[in-house]
Amino acid sequence: MIALPEPVGFVPGGGGSLGAGQVGMLRAPAGHGVAPDLVVGTSVGSVNGALLALDPAHAFTRLGRVWERMTRSRVFPGGLLTQARTLRQHRTHLFPNTGPAEVVAFGLDGAADFADLALPFGAVEVEPVAGAAVTLTSGDLVSAVPASAAIPGVHPPVHRDGLVHYDGSVPANVPIRQAPAMGAKSLVLLDCAFPGHLPAVPAAIAEALLFRATPGMRNQAVLEVEPASASVPVLYLPGPPVQPVTPLDSHHIAELVASSYEASARFLDALRVTGPGLYGHPSGLR
Repeated sequence: MIALPEPVGFVPGGGGSLGAGQVGMLRAPAGHGVAPDLVVGTSVGSVNGALLALDPAHAFTRLGRVWERMTRSRVFPGGLLTQARTLRQHRTHLFPNTGPAEVVAFGLDGAADFADLALPFGAVEVEPVAGAAVTLTSGDLVSAVPASAAIPGVHPPVHRDGLVHYDGSVPANVPIRQAPAMGAKSLVLLDCAFPGHLPAVPAAIAEALLFRATPGMRNQAVLEVEPASASVPVLYLPGPPVQPVTPLDSHHIAELVASSYEASARFLDALRVTGPGLYGHPSGLR
């Protein structure tokens, strides 16, 4: 058993289809007596986080059903010609967000408001006029979660409460600062973007857009985790071993779930928390 100061904040970050690894990473802490008291997520971590906050006791099973539907054809539909037509028509994105919205609605199973969740939950996104990360914690849930996952250039923005919202990954891919702001006294970070590793050279325009933001997203976690760990315990779960999978590849979901669980379980088996500090690291070094 691992004893952590409460409230314990679970913090799933962004990473596209690599978010499947968070399903395994979420399963591992339960076996060590670590459960969330609040959840803050960005992008695909907002999707996983909302379902965790909805039903913490059965999140692993619920997320497994959702990820069975998370195919590339549903989330990123159409070939190059379809993408070109979409870009020509709308000028700002390659894919509609109807697929992600459908998957989110299926997973939420009728929950429509933040108040319907069992745990406090924050969905982190960016408001492009100010360029700052915004944490949504109340109101309409069905628009908040897709807004957090609306990748600029890939999906259209979401209009909510008179503002335009995009994916929060660039300013807060792993929303480390946002969890203590919601009251967390210890953090469990679920970074699915392969710590210490950048994806392969892009082979398509959508992959190039994601690649452009990746170094900044990695640096955000590195820069923010050390100051946070000075005052609270921060568990940086290791996630899956490095492998040549891009955030748009949905063919490795089962492998990511299994390998993430095994890596995180081994990490937690050997872990001894002695107070504030960083346990694990975004560089992949432990």
